[in-house]
Parts: sequence; C-alpha cells; structure tokens
Amino acid sequence: MTNTTHKSMPSSGREGQEILTQLDAFKAEDPEYKNGKVWSLVYYIDEAHQEFLKDAYFKYSSENGLNPTAFKSLKKMESDVISATADILNGTEEVCGVVTSGGTESCLMAVKTYRDMARDKHGVKNPEMIIPETAHVAWYKASEYFNVKIRQVPLDDNLVPDLKKLKKMINRNTVMILGSAPEYPHGTIDPIEAMGEIAQAKHIPLHVDACVGGFILPFMEMNGENIPKWDYRVPGVTSISADIHKYGYAAKGASTITYRNLDYLRYQMFVQPNWSGGVFASSALLGTRPGGGYAAAWAALQYFGIEGYKKLAAETLEAVNKIKQAINEIPELEIMGNPQGPLLAYQACDPNVNIFAVGDQMDEKGWKVNKNQKPDGLHAMVTAQHLKVVDDYIADLKEAVATVKANPDLANQGGAATYGMIAHVPLRGMIKKKVLEMYSDMYRAGGGEMNLSATETDMQEDNKEKGLVDRLLTWYVNRQTKKAHK
Repeated sequence: MTNTTHKSMPSSGREGQEILTQLDAFKAEDPEYKNGKVWSLVYYIDEAHQEFLKDAYFKYSSENGLNPTAFKSLKKMESDVISATADILNGTEEVCGVVTSGGTESCLMAVKTYRDMARDKHGVKNPEMIIPETAHVAWYKASEYFNVKIRQVPLDDNLVPDLKKLKKMINRNTVMILGSAPEYPHGTIDPIEAMGEIAQAKHIPLHVDACVGGFILPFMEMNGENIPKWDYRVPGVTSISADIHKYGYAAKGASTITYRNLDYLRYQMFVQPNWSGGVFASSALLGTRPGGGYAAAWAALQYFGIEGYKKLAAETLEAVNKIKQAINEIPELEIMGNPQGPLLAYQACDPNVNIFAVGDQMDEKGWKVNKNQKPDGLHAMVTAQHLKVVDDYIADLKEAVATVKANPDLANQGGAATYGMIAHVPLRGMIKKKVLEMYSDMYRAGGGEMNLSATETDMQEDNKEKGLVDRLLTWYVNRQTKKAHK
C-alpha cells in the first residue's frame, strides 16, 4: 500500500482553466480506453458521441428527479426511456419501471421488491433467493444489504445452472429466482425459458439480470442471430434489469428496472407519510436522482434508434466472432461455456500455459484484460469500438501464449503469482479480510494505492510488522512455491 499526503481544502479559489488543465493531467495514469485497449468498464464510440452526451447531460445537470411532479421534463424522459425499454424487451403496455443510477441499484431494487412482496403476501420472515454461481456480485451485495439469504445453484460441466438442483432449493422462504442474460463471467445466457417454467409452477418471481445484454441482445436477434428467449416473452419472467450506460451507449449513471406490471413495482416504492418535512415518496434507492443521467439516456436512445443499435450490435458481434475463431485456432486455449452475446472468457487447456501469466503479457502490451476464477480465465467485454483493434489483440494474444509456454516461470511472477494465489488459497475468509483491509485503506483521507502485484519478498518483509492474515498468506505462498520446485 502506497500512502499519499492528506490535502486540506484550498484556502482560496483558483482560476477555472488551471483547474481544468489539472483535471486533464489526472488522467495520465488512467487506462487509454479511446484506443480500444480496455475490455471492460467503458463503452466508448468516438469523441463526437461523447460531446453529444456531454451536451445532453449538461442541459439537465442541475435538475433533480427526486420529485416527479417538480421537473416534469425528467419524468417525461423517464417514461419515454421505460417505454422504449419495454418495447425492445417484448413487454406489454402493462410493463412499468424506473430509471436507476446503474445495474447495481437495479439489482438491489429487485431483491428489496421481492422480499417485501413475500413478507406482505405470504408472511415470509426468513427470505431466501436462488441465484446461479455465475450471478453478478451485485446480487451478493443485495443479499447483505437486505438480509436475504442466498441459495447458490451450482453449474454443470457446460457452465450452465443445474436446474434439477434449482428445483430442490425452492421452499416456503424463496422470494425470487434469478437468471442472467448473459451472465458476466462467461457470457452464457442462462436457460431462462426452463427457469420460467419452474418459477411459474412454483409461483415464484423470476428476475432476469440483463444489465449487460438488455441493450444489445434484442438487436442481435433483429439482425438474425439465434438468441434463446429470455425477456418478457417468457411467461415466468416478472422483472428485468437492463443498463443503458453499457450497450445503450448513454452516459454513466443510467440503468433501468422494469416489472411485468404495477403489482410488483409497488413493492419497490418507499413512502413515509409522517416525516416532519412533509409526505415523502421515492421510487428507487436514491433520493436525489441526477437529471443529467435521464437526459443523456433519453438522448442516446433517440440518437441511435433501432437501426443505429442494430449496426452497433453487428459490429460488436463481428469482433466477438473474430476473437472466438482465433481462440479456437490457438491449441493452448479454449472458450469457456457457450457465450452468445458480447461477452466471452477463455482458459488454458495446456498445463504448460498459465492463463494469468498470459494476462500479464497482454497487460504489458497495453491491453487491459480482466481475470476470472473458478475456473481461471481471461475475460473480454467486447464493444463495437473493438472491431478496429481486434486483429492487433489476436496477434498479441498468440504471441503472449507462445511467450508463456516458452517461459513457465512467468506463472510465479507479477500479477500471475499474486492473483493465482488469491484465487486458490482455500482460506476464503482470510482472503476476504485481507482484501477488505487493503481496499478500505484506499478510502481514508489522503488515500492510498492497492498493489496486487506484490512479490513474495515484499510480503515476507511486510510480515515482520503485520498480523495473522499476512502470516497466513506468506505461509501459503511459501508452501505453494516449495511444491512447484519439487
């Protein structure tokens, strides 16, 4: 952890241009997403689109969506966005919902809704939700925040939820079932139709997490791609979350959660009639809801329309298919699961190739790639922007695999060693405690930096002054290193 100096509030103001120049300078060490090197977090097209979104956002940057009767312009835009979303998700006129700040808020709201609904209608006091192992981490956060126990569905050999085991998990405390379209780790679309049948038969709500796929899978299907049904065409689906700031290419801070009808949405609402400040009602988690997010989301949908999104989906799929073909032609690698949308992950099928070391090599070449665990792999969230750099990515990937295969010791260096250790240490509680310690320290006044590429020597030196967690980590590293050299 690198410490920085705590800085006080400036005693007096500064010139605006000086501040803007410094803001630009802050970006020096940020990922260079505009050149297509980043494979998650950012959905960028070009500067013209960025300027358009900025102008739309700025027009409503002071407006607040907290009270829908105050800024009627924001409520109109929200209604238009929800209507358009319901349209591409094949919903009826009864579909309703709200714009949220992001996918996590949308997921949190679904859990809160179904917990309260089960409590009201069935007297459930110990709520549980059934989610696949591949569910996004937001659902674990929702479990912790709203005290809804998770029952986790294991995957079969194809990385698909085992529906026989899902059926057996349903009990009187089950408040909802979750499916993803697609799931984030591997890009596989869960068997929503089959899950819908189970949910309907047991009278359990089924939420589809389409935060990733909601604004691209419909357009892939319109382009002729064979996509299984996952939206409101599936009778058992009662709600869907879909992010506009992902493949809808809106500004950050725009997602949606929609429900089949108002009978569900009402349980998402919060009302406090006895507050001294007056009767208070809120439709989602946030109080203040930034108007700029509404405006940029509305503007993006108007700008692209169905034909624009179909074009972006076609370009994205072309890039995806090129990567899939390349991975299939690299004998040391294989695709994980059955990705059908814009996401994919791949793993090493050659014991002499450490996939995390391949990731390190890609990082050194300037690519920002994410890492999976259980099983180990590398991840790519592909956008239309990647089509122009995909050939370079493939060439570098082939070279990275060859380098790692020729140099097995790379598995014991840098991020490969550290991430590999973190992914495989059996003492998961210890890992959680260690990560929490490092992560929280970044948020103290003055801040700090987390270094996930710390060497074993660094850890041993730190061990002289730190506690049990570090000693256990050092013990485990030493144990694994000795095994590797035997």
